[in-house]
Amino acid sequence: MTARTPQTRVQGFGRTVLTALGLVALLSFPVLAQDGTGQVPDNAQARDYGSGWDCDLGYRASGTECVALDIPENAYATGRAYGAGWACRRGYEEVGGASCAPIPVPENAFLRSSGYDWQCERGYRRDRSACVAIVVPANAYLGNDSSGSGWVCERGYVATSEACVPIAVPDNAYLTNADYGATWACKRGFFEIDGRCDPVAVPANAFLDRDSYGPGWACERGYEAVNGTCKLIEMPANAHLDRSGNRWRCDRGFQLSGGECVFGR
Repeated sequence: MTARTPQTRVQGFGRTVLTALGLVALLSFPVLAQDGTGQVPDNAQARDYGSGWDCDLGYRASGTECVALDIPENAYATGRAYGAGWACRRGYEEVGGASCAPIPVPENAFLRSSGYDWQCERGYRRDRSACVAIVVPANAYLGNDSSGSGWVCERGYVATSEACVPIAVPDNAYLTNADYGATWACKRGFFEIDGRCDPVAVPANAFLDRDSYGPGWACERGYEAVNGTCKLIEMPANAHLDRSGNRWRCDRGFQLSGGECVFGR
């Protein structure tokens, strides 16, 4: 007789446990499960692919049978195995999980395409459960966004709380048509100061520049800005103008030393 090692004893015990668990599982569940196996019951159809069956629309599997769903009025069967199995028709909403009531659509409103909510008509704004008319002030027109005021000021006007007031545009300026920020800006050749547009004094060897952080002008290539003027750049030997054209740097292989470009060591 062959002696059993500790390893074989452990393996034998494991097989015994698995066999016992299998018997418990067989005793705990019916032979015909609720997943559409076994003989096809009433109100069911055999599956086109594979084995088993599925309940007809409006029925749900219960054991080995298909029982009818309690679908309320103005609802339809979804065919889903989860949830209530039904949903309310377009224009109706679920009430207490047992019925479908019409969605109350107020005057001057229409049902959204989704069928689950309503939206005010153009010219009206939603106020809780009603649609109130949008009051458009003078020099304004209806906008596409009804969540705010519902109206937009015409060009040349700016919105206050309930009105559109004219924009005071100074001389040598123009309207920006911006929804936010500055409503006007100075024309080319002018800069803003104290609410007016003064002309830009362009020195010799310079040109107008729209950079809002500068003086309104920039020096031409080969010149550099010095005390409001454009001074000719004097370069040492073995140097060249950089990309900006208003500074210089030493040529490749040379380095700056005492204002000169000397050959690198």
